[in-house]
Amino acid sequence: MVDFQSRDTRRSLGDDEGEAESDSESGAESDGQSDGATDPGAAAPANAEAAGDADAEAAPDADESGAPDGRVDEGPSNDHAHDHHADDLETVSAAILTVSSTRTIDEDAAGDAIVEVLEGAGHEIATRELVNDDYDGVQSAVDSLVSRGDVEAVVTTGGTGVSPDDVTPEAVRQLFEKPLPGFGETFRALSREEIGTRAIATRAMAGIADGVPVFCLPGSEAGARLGTAEIIEPEVGHLAGLSRPHETEE
Repeated sequence: MVDFQSRDTRRSLGDDEGEAESDSESGAESDGQSDGATDPGAAAPANAEAAGDADAEAAPDADESGAPDGRVDEGPSNDHAHDHHADDLETVSAAILTVSSTRTIDEDAAGDAIVEVLEGAGHEIATRELVNDDYDGVQSAVDSLVSRGDVEAVVTTGGTGVSPDDVTPEAVRQLFEKPLPGFGETFRALSREEIGTRAIATRAMAGIADGVPVFCLPGSEAGARLGTAEIIEPEVGHLAGLSRPHETEE
C-alpha cells in the first residue's frame, strides 16, 4: 500500500530544496555581475578630465569682450556712411530764377526770401534772373544755368501751380536725368501744416540736371521761404556734392 501522506511530504520537501537552490544560483549570478561592473564613481573624474580637455581644445581663446583670439567686435563698419558725406559742400554757389510774366526782380518777394535764407546760411548767389511764363523760355534758362561752371544749384520760384500759364514743372522736368520725388512730397507735407489740403495744388519738384540739383518752388513768398529754409538749405550741400561729376581714380 502506498503511503500517500509520506509521498506528499517528501515531494513538498523536494520542491522547497529546489527553490532554495534556484534562489542561491540567482543570487550568485547577481553577485558576479556586481563584482564585474565598473564603479561609476571611480570613472567619473577621468571622463570629466577628458571632456574638459576636449572643450579646451575646441573653444578658441576669448578676452573679456567675448571676441575670439583677443579680437574686439567693433560692430558694423561706418566706412559707407562716411564716404556718403565725403563730398558734401559747405558753401554752394546758387542761381535764382524767377518765373513770372507780371513781376520784376525789384518786386520779387519770393526771390528775395530765397536769397535771404541761402546767404544767411553762408551760401553764395552766382546769379539772379527772371524769365516769362513760357515753356521754351523756362527750359532754356534752366538749361543755361546748369551749364555754367560757377553754378552748383538752381532754385526757381513761380509757375508751379495749376493755372494755364504754370508750365515750370513741364519745362524743367525734361532736363532731369534723376528726379527727386521726395522733395515735392516733403514740401507738400510741410505746406499742409500751413495751408491745409490746399497743398495739393502745388507742384513743387526737384531733380538733378547735368549734375546740378534744381529745385522748383512756388511763386509765393511764404512757399519760397518754407521750401528754402526747411528743405533746400539743409540738403543742398549734400546733393550738390553727390551729384556733380567726379574724377575716376586710375
